[in-house]
Amino acid sequence: MASIRKRTWVTETGEPRETWAVFYRDQDKKRRYKSFDTKREAEAWKVNALHEVQHGTHTPASASKTVEEAWRMWLAESKANLERSTYEQRRQHLEHHVKQFIGGIKLSDLTTPRVYEFDAQMREAGRSLAMRKKVMTHIKTMISFAQGRGLVAQNVARSVRIKEKRETGTGPLRAGVDFPSMAELKLLMENAPDKWRPFIITAIFTGMRISELRGLPWSNVDLDTGVIHVRQRADAWLTIGAPKSRAGARDIPLAPIVLNALRQWKLESANSEYVFANSAGGLRRTSRIYERCWTPLQIKCGIVTSDGEPKYGFHKLRHAAASMFIQYLGWSPKRVQVVMGHSSIQMTFNTYGHLFENVEADRADMAKIENAVRSA
Repeated sequence: MASIRKRTWVTETGEPRETWAVFYRDQDKKRRYKSFDTKREAEAWKVNALHEVQHGTHTPASASKTVEEAWRMWLAESKANLERSTYEQRRQHLEHHVKQFIGGIKLSDLTTPRVYEFDAQMREAGRSLAMRKKVMTHIKTMISFAQGRGLVAQNVARSVRIKEKRETGTGPLRAGVDFPSMAELKLLMENAPDKWRPFIITAIFTGMRISELRGLPWSNVDLDTGVIHVRQRADAWLTIGAPKSRAGARDIPLAPIVLNALRQWKLESANSEYVFANSAGGLRRTSRIYERCWTPLQIKCGIVTSDGEPKYGFHKLRHAAASMFIQYLGWSPKRVQVVMGHSSIQMTFNTYGHLFENVEADRADMAKIENAVRSA
């Protein structure tokens, strides 16, 4: 059983104050209480608390940790099993987003409406949709961690969904707009400096991620059979690790232009362990690739925005490669998923589904409809 009592007192300055307290016993028969500003809040909380006590899942506020405290526990226990980049991302989400808005709230006081309010706070503070989604994913995972350790009864963020506001001009990816067109790809290859040409050509015709290119060793390049075995990548701290996901470990067939470029390049860099090493034979940083190759190359080719800035990020070459696999090779969605290293076929469809459509067949079908109407 539980009871609600009104508590009144006078502060040191003579100001009258009052609260409504819920007195109850938890599942361990310990006497507890929790105070609220209004009777309505107290009554609503009492109903939920008694339900949790009945099912043995109640966490008293006095025993509950704050969101920040639970997050730091989560970080500490998971650090050994995380890549450094993943750990740093979770830590930064705490420091720059979570701590500011809900870090001091106890897990036992966190509610689904409050989680939605947190998302609204991030949006008003200028956080992007992509950032808000990542932070929300980590909040759900962190609360599941806390739930598994008895720190909270339920995951109040599990059902939270962030609605995406559709922006003008968004839609299926288009060549020349969302990724380089065939003409732009040709310009990039023709104007790439000799020391960067093998790198650009390999990126265009394989669709490899920049981290995979940076960490590619010669031992994973089979020039006899014409295959690159993607088995590792280099992170932002120049540390070699496993691919982004299990699907990232894959074999990519090589076009003749890539084979020829790599054969010649190997003769010039025979002493390097990595295919695209820096002048000292070590791993290149992503920032250096942009500064010394990708940015000046686009400017040289005139592949720029109206402001004169480079038109594409390097990742857009993956989209270009996938579009060629689909439109010119006729690869199936599953084949594209495997070669691109997508974690799921759904990701492939979500990104490139429109490219699998038969435009000519659609046009012919529409003509049939037109003729049917005309002849009616």
